[in-house]
Amino acid sequence: MSLEIIGSIKEFLAVESGIAKTSGNEWQKQNFIVSNNDGYEGKEQLFCFEVFGAENVENLAKYNKVGDNVKVSFNIGTNEWQGKYFTSLKSWRVEKIQDEGVQEHPTETHTATVVNDSEPDDPLPF
Repeated sequence: MSLEIIGSIKEFLAVESGIAKTSGNEWQKQNFIVSNNDGYEGKEQLFCFEVFGAENVENLAKYNKVGDNVKVSFNIGTNEWQGKYFTSLKSWRVEKIQDEGVQEHPTETHTATVVNDSEPDDPLPF
């Protein structure tokens, strides 16, 4: 399942790193906060996304900065450890978008009207 959120980058958290117990390989991850105003009554919502891998962490900092308007594509993942469950939003794409892509408070609603020209004005067959 893949999901998307549109908002602005509010903060980058510290890079975390370590060594995997099973493989002995080094790992890196970084969390970042995206906010938007899609909450109840236009209130700010915060989302904490995770990028995993040294190259992804490097690219996150290289191509994005606080205040950028972005569309984040992500998956939701949950891990179990000693009977406790930890859920994370694992981003796999962060795209910059134009300023008009983030709506602070939507003011207009557009309704489309479909006209079917193939039906006659008078539906009676005689």
